[in-house]
Amino acid sequence: MLDFCFGGINMKKIKNIFQNFVGRMFGNFSKDIGIDLGTANTLVYVRDKGIVINEPSVVAVNKKTGQVLAIGKEAKKMVGKTPGHIVATRPLVDGVVSDFEVTEQMLKYFIDKVHRDGFTLFPRPRVLVGIPSDVTEVEKRAVIDAAISAGAREAYLIDEPMAAAIGARLPVQDAAGNMVVDIGGGTTDIAVISLGGVVTSRNLRIAGDEMNEDITRYCRDEFNLLIGEKTAEDVKIAIGSACAQKEKMQMPVRGRDLVTGLPKEIRLNDEQVREALSRSIRIIVNNIKSTIEETPPELLADIMQRGIILAGGGSLIRGLDRLVADQTDMPVRMMEDPLTAVVRGTGIVLEDLEALREVLVENQHEKSFI
Repeated sequence: MLDFCFGGINMKKIKNIFQNFVGRMFGNFSKDIGIDLGTANTLVYVRDKGIVINEPSVVAVNKKTGQVLAIGKEAKKMVGKTPGHIVATRPLVDGVVSDFEVTEQMLKYFIDKVHRDGFTLFPRPRVLVGIPSDVTEVEKRAVIDAAISAGAREAYLIDEPMAAAIGARLPVQDAAGNMVVDIGGGTTDIAVISLGGVVTSRNLRIAGDEMNEDITRYCRDEFNLLIGEKTAEDVKIAIGSACAQKEKMQMPVRGRDLVTGLPKEIRLNDEQVREALSRSIRIIVNNIKSTIEETPPELLADIMQRGIILAGGGSLIRGLDRLVADQTDMPVRMMEDPLTAVVRGTGIVLEDLEALREVLVENQHEKSFI
């Protein structure tokens, strides 16, 4: 584009100066926000405040009017309990945007909620969003456009395993190997990180939601019992495990008998749930081993010393760390508070964005004011 001069004044420079001035002005009244835009839950980190929002990624919409009725916790209460014209849905599938307009509404709700207590009529924050490591350019653009449309002044992206590693305070910018396994709701990200970049990685569409499906399928096949998504998740959290536990566990499970159509209750034990989860867990473990096989030997030596780091809600399955350690012959440790690993990483990046800019995904957009 040509630089136009008027009376010896470079108009492009004036425009850039004005944009920077407006950006700084908005920045003084807005709060930089880090978002872990997950399939199951969305967490929001506000600079200098910490994590202020942790709500389900669920939106309830009236199909007749198109009106958004509820977002987050209130919407999740409606799942499976709504009349035909109201749909409680997740706008993200497998970690990527499946419904742009609903995702935009959800992000706008969270941005407005963050600024509700402050004096900000038109919040225009810088927003950093964690995304799965293997998304396409189109999917990246969808996330950025949704954030900008929701009110962000600038939108940046960061790979979730990179954000989790930073959240674990790993030295990601050093010439040393760090291995992170982030098991979320829709995706599992396995990555080896060194010098601020991902050396080798794998992204699986098998994670917490697929484990819920495994339990639902097991109850249907073994007991002719139809249960809902929330019930399956409750079973996974209460008695789910990856390997045998010292203490035996069981719990009642209620649903509909597929033979009679009437309500039915059974008792599931941890061994049965372990059998139900075995397929998904086996796939995750096998992909961890495959990623290790692709890792350069020098980095592998570092990982053997530092250990494999588990993050994300799915890593809370009992005994998963022990199973991975047994299968890989490497030390494995769980992150402190693995559920918030990614969003804490986005917060650390926001605190020093210039120094950590190299860890961001290249795709970036800045809102234009002219």
